[in-house]
Amino acid sequence: MRSSLFDNSIFRARVNKEKAKLFPEGALGYLAGPVLALISNSFISSYLQKYYTDVLGLAQWAPLFLILLQVLSVILVVGGNILVGRLLNKLNTKAGKARPLLLISIPLIILAFFVIFFFTPFPKSAGGNGNDMLTLVMVALGYNLYFSVGYPFYYASHAALVGLSTRDSKARGLLATLSNAAVLGAMGACTMILPFFIGKIFDEPSKAYDVLKWVALVLVVVTLIGTVLEFAFTRERVTEEQQEIQNKQSEETKEVKVSQQWKICSKDKFWWIMIVFFLLYQLGGMLKNCSQLYYCNSIWGAGAQSITELNDLGGAKSGLLAIIGAIPTAAGMLVVWPLSNKIGKGKLILFGAILAVAGGILGLFAGNNFVLAVIAFVIKALGGAPAMYISLALLADISDHQEAKHGIRCDGLSMAIYGAIMVGMTGIANGIISGVLNAVGYDAANPIPALAVQSMTSQNVQTAMTWIFFGGEAICFAVIALMFIFMNVEKHSKEDQAILKERKEAAGVKEEEQEAKAE
Repeated sequence: MRSSLFDNSIFRARVNKEKAKLFPEGALGYLAGPVLALISNSFISSYLQKYYTDVLGLAQWAPLFLILLQVLSVILVVGGNILVGRLLNKLNTKAGKARPLLLISIPLIILAFFVIFFFTPFPKSAGGNGNDMLTLVMVALGYNLYFSVGYPFYYASHAALVGLSTRDSKARGLLATLSNAAVLGAMGACTMILPFFIGKIFDEPSKAYDVLKWVALVLVVVTLIGTVLEFAFTRERVTEEQQEIQNKQSEETKEVKVSQQWKICSKDKFWWIMIVFFLLYQLGGMLKNCSQLYYCNSIWGAGAQSITELNDLGGAKSGLLAIIGAIPTAAGMLVVWPLSNKIGKGKLILFGAILAVAGGILGLFAGNNFVLAVIAFVIKALGGAPAMYISLALLADISDHQEAKHGIRCDGLSMAIYGAIMVGMTGIANGIISGVLNAVGYDAANPIPALAVQSMTSQNVQTAMTWIFFGGEAICFAVIALMFIFMNVEKHSKEDQAILKERKEAAGVKEEEQEAKAE
């Protein structure tokens, strides 16, 4: 194994070598660290679209650019994630394959934030002094620096850590639950707190333009702390095991080509079910998250006399909706893991998807009844909890199954595609929302406040946002439920683990030797 900067002892994991434990690994490496690291992405997912439409005014003076930027940039997002996937295949350091990429992501994400919020001029068409064309160039640059470069380096490596953490399926389920709980915690920090201040932040474009610079600075610092914390308290035991086998056999690490991985994955029905699952799950989730404030503003902002009042009314409802909806999702974290150990991960996701569809259908009939909307949102959140918490653990089971059958792990390809989906769907969802808002006459920048409020709360906008907020995710979960009737990879788990253990012992890597080296 060739030496690397990440072979230095300063980069070693600060957790137990043999067993994945709740503390410090689970609590700090998979929960606290990722919560802090993901808050910046939650902010971007929730409010970048509003920054583009209501501050820079792109929905009014460059609507086609905004739609095409978000949709066509998916090509670059896919390319960025393929690059990260290849790096996951190539890297073979003592720090692991995925963990080093966490540190590499830090300067990339910081640069992207500075381009988006500091270097993009406030355009003339939105009431500023900046050149419109330069604004469009910097918007495109900042958007792709974040979604196509910086965030893929973080997210693909972050997601890969669950599968590389341990062979212990139950421990891996716990880590997957904590890892996905971190996503919920980060999103909650933005959707439960910031909506109450939306009216103050977005009441006037030029003021919002300056305030968001300070918000960006805080997010950069929080992201730095969280990413370093996650790096320090995670460990790739599967990677270390493979390295020990190679050392025993006196072999150099050979890169597993993407073509080899594709040959295996393309013929694996379980892998295809999971990939389509992630695509639908993330698309539905992003349609919900990115449209939530528009939905709340359009339904409960009616009657407002100004944009500030509309944002206050809608923001308060959005915050309450997020707080109440987070309760069953958080509670789900306590029951999903033990339930999945009893009935299986695939079956639990199937039952949850059916419940989520029921919640979505109820939401379509909620109208302006906030209580009914909350009930629908809670039912949908309960149904989506299994998909949120244990899907990565199920993907890890599939990776083990592939390794047992073919002797090759396909983490690089799987994480490249998974990362492209999880990052790219934000752009797709925002592109859909931008197109729909433009089609129904949404106008946040109308110089006459009364007309702007009337435009943003019209019946057309209300209907469109209700369908996107509730209907989009319900349709996605309906398809997921149908697919998961055929998801039974877990019936192979005992046999797969026996094969992997036998292969490991045949290579001369004994449990006793690992325990002797543990401390």
